[in-house]
Amino acid sequence: MSRRLLLAALLAAAPAPVLAQDFAITNATVAIGDGAEPLHNGTVVVRGGRVVAAGAGIAVPAGIETVDGTGKWVTPGLFSAVTDLGLWDIEALDESNDTSADASPFNAALDVAPALNPASEHIAVSREGGVTRATVAPVHGKSIFAGQGAVIDLGTDPQILTRPRAFQYVELGEAGGRLAGGSRVAAYTALRNALREATEAARLGGTAQRQSDVLLTRADAAALAPVLDGTQPLYVGVERAADIRSVLALKTEFPKLNLVIVGATEGWLVAPEIAAAGVPVVTMPMRDLPANFESLAATMSNTGRMKKAGVKVAIGMFSGHNQPRYAPQQAGNLVALTKMPGAVGLSWGEALAAITSVPAEISGLGGKAGVLAPGAVGDVVLWDGDPLELASAPVEVWIDGVRQPANSRQSRLRARYRDLDEAYLPKAYDW
Repeated sequence: MSRRLLLAALLAAAPAPVLAQDFAITNATVAIGDGAEPLHNGTVVVRGGRVVAAGAGIAVPAGIETVDGTGKWVTPGLFSAVTDLGLWDIEALDESNDTSADASPFNAALDVAPALNPASEHIAVSREGGVTRATVAPVHGKSIFAGQGAVIDLGTDPQILTRPRAFQYVELGEAGGRLAGGSRVAAYTALRNALREATEAARLGGTAQRQSDVLLTRADAAALAPVLDGTQPLYVGVERAADIRSVLALKTEFPKLNLVIVGATEGWLVAPEIAAAGVPVVTMPMRDLPANFESLAATMSNTGRMKKAGVKVAIGMFSGHNQPRYAPQQAGNLVALTKMPGAVGLSWGEALAAITSVPAEISGLGGKAGVLAPGAVGDVVLWDGDPLELASAPVEVWIDGVRQPANSRQSRLRARYRDLDEAYLPKAYDW
């Protein structure tokens, strides 16, 4: 067979790309995701993979598929911040775990993008839970720098990268102190030295001879250049109030840093300072107990108090057993918190925004993802009830206007055993 005929045969055998569908969901409770409260009897229209309109009193264009949302809720797809999606299959098995690179000579230059696995079961399970986009962060190895994270979509097609090298991640606080030599003093010295070396490397250019006492590899120094000019955000893992102040102070020496604080268990203690600096926070709201010395002031009111002070706060830090699909439960807990005397939580609209539009904004996709606004990506989830209630679940998920199948290993096992013919069970199951 000639090369031309072989190529034609391969192209014919390849699956056709799935095209975005034009559709409308009507008669549903619609939550835009921008912090506003949900609207009853609303409509969402998606055409060409983009949201065209969402809200009440919207006319449905003739000739497009219409889904009756009576008794159901519609939201933008969930946007999960700081996850490990696509980086591992079995956490304890090194061969399938690409979350960190302990023995690598590189750190800041490490880029998660080539290692992402679109076929990961964790992506499929998260997608069925209503998660449509996420940021994926590396985990530190033996350096305070973990490397460069990415923004992904969770569609079934293999092209999951929305934005590679979307941010650099550095670990400070207790963990950073251990990694840098035993104290926070060493961690901050290592960070400042790395940024100064990167400044010098950028000034000299890629082929120039650097000083003989440099600690960064050439690749790591080059990777930090976009951090210095603010084009690549620097995500900083830190929990203690004093450490948060030290992170904010870095902008005095490096004024172009585009900081994002990750963790901030004691963020409520310095919330006005965080807000004044205009630095957003990604936090885990369920950290309500002092598990270590840097979280002695832990409280479930942390998120609500930071939000009340004017901090842009997203719910995130989904890794390991804290799966992205648990985001609605954590957001719902913050709504329930508003009913407890003395506690500070979030309104329903604010809680949904903390797992949709706010993490999208922090990730550089404000107005483009995590919200049902004209021009935003067609990431839409249809729920069988209030999405922030534990008993509710998605019934349909669209990503970029493409309806997604429910085909994870979990859903297949559920279907297999839901109507199992017990006549064929072995005797061990005969009670």
